[in-house]
Amino acid sequence: MIREWLVSAYLYLFKILFVLAKLFPQKEKVSFVVSFSENTKYLAHEFEKEQLKTELVFLCRGKCIADFSGGKGTVIPFETSGFLDMARSAYHLATSKTVFVDNYFGFLSVVKFRKEVQCIQIWHAAGALKTFGLEDKSISMRTRGANRRFAQVYQRFDKVIVGSDIMAEIFKRSFGITDDRILRTGIPRTDFFYHLKAEDPVFHDMTAMSQSGSDEQYGLASEVQTFIDGPFASKRKILYAPTYRDNERNTNQLHLDIDQMKNELGAEYVLLLRLHPAVRDGFVIPDQDQGFAFDCSSYSDINQLLLISDILVTDYSSIPVEYSLLNKPMIFFPYDLKEYGRERGFQADYMDWVPGPVAFSTTDLIKLIRHNSFDMKQVAAFSSQWNRYSKGFSSRNVVQYVIKSCGLR
Repeated sequence: MIREWLVSAYLYLFKILFVLAKLFPQKEKVSFVVSFSENTKYLAHEFEKEQLKTELVFLCRGKCIADFSGGKGTVIPFETSGFLDMARSAYHLATSKTVFVDNYFGFLSVVKFRKEVQCIQIWHAAGALKTFGLEDKSISMRTRGANRRFAQVYQRFDKVIVGSDIMAEIFKRSFGITDDRILRTGIPRTDFFYHLKAEDPVFHDMTAMSQSGSDEQYGLASEVQTFIDGPFASKRKILYAPTYRDNERNTNQLHLDIDQMKNELGAEYVLLLRLHPAVRDGFVIPDQDQGFAFDCSSYSDINQLLLISDILVTDYSSIPVEYSLLNKPMIFFPYDLKEYGRERGFQADYMDWVPGPVAFSTTDLIKLIRHNSFDMKQVAAFSSQWNRYSKGFSSRNVVQYVIKSCGLR
């Protein structure tokens, strides 16, 4: 009850600031409300390539602000307790021609943009296995006011970008929107995989490419380059990227037995870990596993980890949608499948959805890797289904749509 009151008070204040800000004239401006940086970074880069006079504004929730600080455009912390940040955010949103959002943001339930403004949802996931939005199982635990607010937010989306028709259907159900609001442009961050793939000659010289002034959007970060040119270059890379669970906050344990992985696979492989911040804060790689397992959770761009890895191990994430573009094998490790499915809900039967073998223990996982038990035709079919419109020009498609529909110059 207290939380609901605080949310209502925050939104009421934001609404007042927004209404006052609408008294100012509209600007040649695009605002991004960001919780995950990937799609926004690719779109911002494409806007810069167009050399428009349009101002770019980044309203950043949480730690993703670090990905935009020091770059071009105005960067403001979003959803903080600072009144000045709130007022500046309301001003930019009220005076923009286009507003991009990548998640659920409560302020959308209380603002009314100018008639010609478009609010475009660039959802942070390219695909979906878990239910969300109007199909989220937590709806029954929310207050009536909260559910009404969620529905109002979804109706503020003038367009929602998708990479596939199957994702379009999921958004229509989850947000309660019609097909005319779907923008089949492809997912911006998937452009990365078409510009540089591991088999391309330029892949091994990406750092030099960035330093020479080439298109640094697709350069390889130095910490990732270590796994290509350093002492682990000859080792195959297993990327473990588990989904966050509420009941594992601040845990110092992984259900994957790293020590067993090292003992049985360490001669040929290294293990890269991509953990949620709430899990990573309480987790330390044991001393005996140093040199085999590496915590890559702080790396800013997961696309680069996907690119250098040879096998992906995950569970309920949408990461397989992007990874399938690389036509590499995946193993699914849903150690709590029944419990998680009951609590969160799935869009489809889990065993039918996953494009790879399923393991329920570290022993099973190791066997699958050793026996190379992968059906790459299954991966290709999965990619064809989920990446129908993501063909390497998604960022350009979105930006060109906005330029034409919103009259940007």
